[in-house]
Amino acid sequence: MITDLSGKVALVTGAGRGIGRSIALALAGAGARLFLTARSTGELESVAGEIRAEGGEADFLAADLSRSEGVEAVFSAFRRRYGALDLLVNNAGLGLSGPLMEFPAESLELLLAINVKGLFLCCQQAMRLMVPARRGYIINISSVVGFKGYANQAAYAASKHAVMGITKSLAVEAQPHGVRVSAILPGAVDTGLMEALRPDLDKTLLMKPQDVADAVMFLLSLSETAAVDEIYIRRRSSAPF
Repeated sequence: MITDLSGKVALVTGAGRGIGRSIALALAGAGARLFLTARSTGELESVAGEIRAEGGEADFLAADLSRSEGVEAVFSAFRRRYGALDLLVNNAGLGLSGPLMEFPAESLELLLAINVKGLFLCCQQAMRLMVPARRGYIINISSVVGFKGYANQAAYAASKHAVMGITKSLAVEAQPHGVRVSAILPGAVDTGLMEALRPDLDKTLLMKPQDVADAVMFLLSLSETAAVDEIYIRRRSSAPF
């Protein structure tokens, strides 16, 4: 699969580690210019350094995307640096689990603020750049729990079902403006988030972050006349996830 993204500008959230890092490196390897955001400046510096060491271009800004001020700061910095946006990958997310009867309201509010509000606001800002240009692609990283349920994950599942609702509605809304919107729904991936959600899982059964990055690159390899609503990828095993 060969995808040439030379001259394209991509913004990746949650880019400091795990899936976001793999996506950023894959995009840079295909020639894209990157703007990265996550909470940790140190992690962003590391990923940007990897990209620059290979001759790529990467800028970054650490921000809390659960707050509207954080989203505004990221897109203000992006507009000053690049102006036009070709690709937004909404990967930033939080995973918390626990029995519904005991799950703290504060934890639910935090999950929804990061996984739903932050993603919604990033989509909003991206559309304001993409619609006038009549081009662009928004890829939202959801989860298998965006369509399935698991014990002790009601709050997390609620947030990822919301991601799917946003994605499906925006795909229809954006299509007349030349903007495509897709979701990728991974099963269990070997990341810190998955370890927090399911510490019981055997890591040898988990997918790698690169598998999700490959799905992003597949979507970008398609012609602009092709639209993919969602991709569900899982580990090739008998494991039920």
